[in-house]
Parts: sequence; C-alpha cells; structure tokens
Amino acid sequence: MDRRTFVILCRLLRQDGYVKRDGTVTLEEQVCIFLHIIAHHTKNLTIISRFYRSGETISRYFNSVLNGVLRLHSILLRHPEPVSDNCSDDRWKMFKNCLGALDGTYIKVKVPEIDKPRYRTRKGEIATNVLGVCNPNMEFIFVLPGWEGSASDSRVLRDAISRPNGLKVPTGCYYLVDAGYTNGEGFLAPYRGTRYHLSEWRDGCAPINHQEYFNMKHASARNIIDRYFGVLKMRWAILRSPSFYPIATQIKTITACCLIHNLIRREMTLDPGEVEYDRMENVDINKEEDIIGSIASSDQWTNWRDELAKQMFAMEARGSSNDNRWGESRRTWSRGEEEALLVLLDEVVASGQCCDTGAFKPGTLNMIERQLAEMCPNSGLRATPHIESKLKKWKKQYGIIYDMLNKSEFGWNDTLKCVEIDSDDAWKAYVQSNPSAKSWR
Repeated sequence: MDRRTFVILCRLLRQDGYVKRDGTVTLEEQVCIFLHIIAHHTKNLTIISRFYRSGETISRYFNSVLNGVLRLHSILLRHPEPVSDNCSDDRWKMFKNCLGALDGTYIKVKVPEIDKPRYRTRKGEIATNVLGVCNPNMEFIFVLPGWEGSASDSRVLRDAISRPNGLKVPTGCYYLVDAGYTNGEGFLAPYRGTRYHLSEWRDGCAPINHQEYFNMKHASARNIIDRYFGVLKMRWAILRSPSFYPIATQIKTITACCLIHNLIRREMTLDPGEVEYDRMENVDINKEEDIIGSIASSDQWTNWRDELAKQMFAMEARGSSNDNRWGESRRTWSRGEEEALLVLLDEVVASGQCCDTGAFKPGTLNMIERQLAEMCPNSGLRATPHIESKLKKWKKQYGIIYDMLNKSEFGWNDTLKCVEIDSDDAWKAYVQSNPSAKSWR
C-alpha cells in the first residue's frame, strides 16, 4: 500500500480499532510489524532483528493490531449493491440485480496432529476451506474462514446463510456461483455438461446455443472471484503457506488480510496487487429485510435461468452487425487501430514506461487507452479487455515467429517480409510439435 493508505489504516485503528501507543512504541510501528509479517510471512526472529524488539513484544503487537483490524469489519466490508439497469460493464450488464460472485478456496494451515484428518482436502493438503463473496469491483462483501478442508463448498455456504450474522441475500437478488453449488434462488449457477471455462471460448470457439452463450457470459463475470483470490494470495505471503500461529490466530489472519485488501482497493487508484497479478498472468445485520435463508433447487429458478439465457442469446444475436458476434468485449481491430496502437507502444517504450522485466509500469495501459481514443475517435477501445487482449495475442504470435526463426529449416525473406520453410515435410513436423502454429500457413 502507499503512504496515504497506510496513514488511513493507522487512523482507523486508532479511532475504531482501539489500538493505542504502547510506551515508546508508536501505533505506526505496531502496524508496520503486523503488515511486514503478513506480507512476507516472516518469523519472530527476523522481526526481532529488524525492529529491535523482543519476541514477546512482537507477538503482543501482532495480536493487538490483528484484533484491531477485525474490529474494522463493519467499516471495511462492502455493502452489496445490485447491478443496475444502466450498467455499462460488458461482463455484468446482462445480470440485472446480481450482487457479485462467490466461491471457496483452500488456504493451507497448521493444526494439531489429531485434527489433520478433518482438515485434509481431496488433494491431501492440510487446509481450511474459505468462503469468499465479492462485488464486481473485487471487494469483499463477506468472508467465512475456518471450515475444515474436508468440508464441501455447498456445506460451507449453507452454514454462511444460516448464521445470524452470516451472508444475507435479499429476495430478488442473487450471486453467481460455479457448478459445484446448487442452482437455487439467490445463487445462479451455470449449465452443467456444457462448455464453461473461459479458455474454451478462445480461438474463435463461438457458442452455438443459449446455454453455451449463458455459460460464456457467466464465466466472464464470475471469473472475478478467482482473480480476487489470486490477487489476495499474491499480496499476502502468509496465505500462501502454512502459518506457525495457532489455528484460531490463522483464521483471524485470513479475515484481516481480506479487510486490508478492501481498504487498498477503496483508497488506491491503482491496486499494485492486481498489477502484479496481471504481470504473472457496510451492512446493519439487525435490519428487517426479506432474505433468502436456505439453498434449494426449484423449477421456478431453473425456468428463470432458461428465460434469462434465451433473452441474453437473442439480444446478442440481434445486436451483432459485424464479425464481433459474441460479445462487445471481443471485437475485430481495424488496420488503422492496430497501427495507432503500435505507434503509441513505440512512444511508451521510448519514454521509459517499461520495467526491466518488460512489463508496463502501473497506469500505462490506461494512458494508452486515452491516447488511442484521441487517435481513433468512437472506437470504444478500452485498456481492459481490448488492449490487454491485443497485446497478449501479439506476444503469442511473436513467440511463434521467434521460435521458427531459431530453427534451421526456417528463414526470413526480407523482400517478401515473411518466414520461409525448406519443405512441406519440415512444416508438418514442426506443426506436429507446435500445434499453435498450424494457422500460420
């Protein structure tokens, strides 16, 4: 987090978290100790040598700040807001009244030997099953850690909605869930036995009916929860491997990481955790409200999903007037747009906007989006997903050409500006070992 967000966190902990200065140790130093531990998963011995404090002092401040962060849950957890009729986000505008997405993830923990069978997952790891619920902006609405790794996602969800202070789903609203959950009122699941994952819609694999189209849109929107967990674990190293704290403290730490994540998303214009992830590839619980209190499949909910899927498919079919048939986010770039992007990329590199790793510095794609809008008015090209997608495609194509030119049977024709190969047999052999190059000839 940046300095401004750090100051805000310290102020919240002082005012609402009841964390106070202790003798010569300021609140700011206590927060630094806590953040250093969860961000780098360092043991007390390392912190002792870095902050020149005793092990008992380090442990006491860690727990003090941890409990202070948990007291901020009513401030840092987001209030769910349904997708409105005027939503302009291509991923969400079809899902009116949707509150967000939810899923479970495993986080490795250390438990006593006698408890290991209950925490053992299907893959044999010792972990806790964490239910996460986020809004379209990747901010936590609800989080429930602590369930044993052997518990199914559906069981954890049933517990979450049955708790007095648990997950609340107003009637008429819903969350997107994966096929592992029941498709019932308040929880919209995809069609089973039908293509779903985003990787299955690449390379021109267009949906052929309303069920496939619904699954494609569903996967595109629900993907935020998978992305969210990826950013969360990348930001906090303590979530990537078993912690040496007691299990109760480990569970609290998971919740605290989620709350601080929300603060960073809320206060920082650009989330550094999300940037790093891309480089790798307030609710009143006593308020009277009509809510959904159980999970059960019903013909009414299934029929509603069918009608929604057919409506989405029909709207997209009517609205397609060019090759961009399956969604506004997938479009065909014109030659002029591609050339404009190349010019801007050349300027970006010349101005030093690239890191040593080759990735762009934070905010670069948004800057390119604004400049591209000036060069190509009314193009509607955005940093996400259009420019990102184009850059990934070019990188993939460059990788194929680079690999070809490093083979003895390939050569570069500078007159025709193309790659040449010695024989058809050599091409067949190359394609057999590199199927992604098949369309290049």
